[in-house]
Amino acid sequence: MLGGDEFISSPPRKTVRFGGTLTDVLLKYQKGETADFELLKHQLLDTEIKDAQIINWLQEFRASVAYLTKDFEQLVSILLKLPWLSRSQDVVEEYLGFLGNLVSAQTVYLRSCLRMIASHFIPPRVTIREDDVDISDSDDDEENLSGNFNTCHRALQTIAKYVPSTPQFLMPILVENFPFVNKSERTLECYVHNLLRITVYLPTLRLEILELIVEKLLKIDVSAPRQDIEDAEETANNSDIKEKTTEEGLFDMEEDEETKENKDTFSTSDTMAHPLAERLDILMNILFSYVKDICQVDGKLDVNKTKDLYRDLVTVFDKLILPTHASCHVQYFMFHICSFKLGFAEAFLDHLWKKLQNPNNPAVIRQTAGSYIGSFLARANFIPIVTVKACMDLLVNWLHVYIDNQDVGTKAYCDVTLHGPFYSTCQAVFYALIFRHKQLLDGNLRKGLAYLQNLNFERIVMCQLNPLKICLPSIVNLFAAITRSKKTIDPIYQIWEELSTEDLQELKKPFKKCTTEDEDDDFLKGETPQNDGMVGIPPNSYDSNILSPASSVGSPPVTYVQRHL
Repeated sequence: MLGGDEFISSPPRKTVRFGGTLTDVLLKYQKGETADFELLKHQLLDTEIKDAQIINWLQEFRASVAYLTKDFEQLVSILLKLPWLSRSQDVVEEYLGFLGNLVSAQTVYLRSCLRMIASHFIPPRVTIREDDVDISDSDDDEENLSGNFNTCHRALQTIAKYVPSTPQFLMPILVENFPFVNKSERTLECYVHNLLRITVYLPTLRLEILELIVEKLLKIDVSAPRQDIEDAEETANNSDIKEKTTEEGLFDMEEDEETKENKDTFSTSDTMAHPLAERLDILMNILFSYVKDICQVDGKLDVNKTKDLYRDLVTVFDKLILPTHASCHVQYFMFHICSFKLGFAEAFLDHLWKKLQNPNNPAVIRQTAGSYIGSFLARANFIPIVTVKACMDLLVNWLHVYIDNQDVGTKAYCDVTLHGPFYSTCQAVFYALIFRHKQLLDGNLRKGLAYLQNLNFERIVMCQLNPLKICLPSIVNLFAAITRSKKTIDPIYQIWEELSTEDLQELKKPFKKCTTEDEDDDFLKGETPQNDGMVGIPPNSYDSNILSPASSVGSPPVTYVQRHL
């Protein structure tokens, strides 16, 4: 940031043109004498104008800003269109000084100055002629692009310094200038990067800027269905890729590698075949990097900064993610920040839990919150099993109370429109159980089975609301897609772990409930389940008999409970 009052205090050199100073030219124009004024405009518009001439004019404009009222809006517009960023450093410094003087003396030009700066947050446009057709696109080979961005941020900081109300005028301009999603990846990348950079020195805009970016990311996300992305990757790979099965989940990225050989069949390129997927992947990585840079200072977590950013991201999540249908990827910014410290993951789960159980919230929001709880518990390998169990206890207890209340009512039948939050909670519990069953049973199978028995799943799945009919839709086979975003999420992502043959045999043995003495002994021995992280092999398929028949209103097949517990 520019220090002191160097823009204002440095005296301009006096230069005489057209028989007088710039002030003389402006005063003559107001009296109707326009010849010198037109000559001035012509010189400023001359593409061959030298740096020394620009500097001389800028110095005179700085000394005459008091005269640049709205009557001279056309002249100021010409000044704001000068290609100052591509000029020498002396021109750049003089231009920054001019901007500081201008907005200080004539706030009427504040919006125009801000629009000019925002227009430089993307690579400059170049025109290439192909087959007698002019094709315009961003100049990705601009050598001084990074330096130009730095200068633009200096300009914005300078204006904000002299005009405290800058943020409220800047935000609408940033919204207006956001590139369309069909622009080049480089254009979108540069603009989003510069928006996030603004939040560092104008922190009052951070929430609004995050909302803007996530809103644009969501539009890309829902415009690029996962199946379309996977089909594009399959075509691009042009190789025989073995089919894999994945289940649908809100935190359900493309997904569990079966073997090293399967992984090697995918393209190793960092570029996505689907153009919208490539744009989304690039922008998500910028957002991930931003979150990490804000939260971690010198490799260590800054808890206070992370708390502040977490609050903003939760606000964005509530406003944009929860009400949005068919978002597959953007929500991972919450997954990412929650991985930094268990307290944030627990706070997020508590936040979702309050959304779910609050009857004043719309049913669709409650259902989505329940779905996020399930997929978060299932997928976040940084959440220890003790936290998973605590959440499952809350969810299952809520389900039993819900069933109790339905027993005395007249609506105790299978209907998703009546019991949406209930089915969403059931799905959350089932989803978490499928992914965490091995950890629940690991270390001490007897204690794990006792815990599962105490949850009384039999009552839930056998109730008249028949949750299995609603909560377990057919699993579709998908091809896994490889992204850069995936590299960020993979280390904190829990994959499906199948029970071993020995574990399955053990489950079929008669079960004796353990006594308090047994539990105490096990505790003293240190036999507690551990969070193993990402190990194991995903299933090749789900048995078709885990679903109740379409017409069923009774209990599910017994094989469901035996196989998936």
